[in-house]
Amino acid sequence: MSDSTDPSGPVTVRLADYSPTEIFGDTPDPFGVEAVGMTWRPKEEHFGVLWDGRLVAHAGLVELPLTAGGVRMDVAGLGGVAVAPGMRGRGLARRAVAAAMDDARARGLPFGLLFCRPDRVGLYERLGWHPVTGEVEVEQPDGPRVMPLRTMWTALRAGAAWPPGPVRLHSLPM
Repeated sequence: MSDSTDPSGPVTVRLADYSPTEIFGDTPDPFGVEAVGMTWRPKEEHFGVLWDGRLVAHAGLVELPLTAGGVRMDVAGLGGVAVAPGMRGRGLARRAVAAAMDDARARGLPFGLLFCRPDRVGLYERLGWHPVTGEVEVEQPDGPRVMPLRTMWTALRAGAAWPPGPVRLHSLPM
């Protein structure tokens, strides 16, 4: 996947693998979520934005089973969204997230789902995501737990609406 032929501008690509140190260096807790004490599921697919050959943005994707409002389905879990310090405000997160959601849409998944800190909700709302109302239960090694971060969804099919009611992720969160 590539969306630009200009080597001096951003190029969106599918990555074989990804480590946050590629964007953040050795920054401890680069996503600011260690304090929530969750065990996270690794992403299976990775999408990045390269600028002058350097990885400057990333979005990870994993297919997840969940039940929302009594409806069991698989959704696209988005996580590991990162933009290099000094490169923010250029639409790079939008590009990486769009690449991941385009891939999920091509797989036929009905929704995207993500967890984020409260200070990131506005960013995702600008990208077309909506808050899930109510608690969301997720799997953890010691049993189900309520997700302390904000949960958001986006439709990947025209006219799709998130089912109202309890949400249970049948997986570790991403």
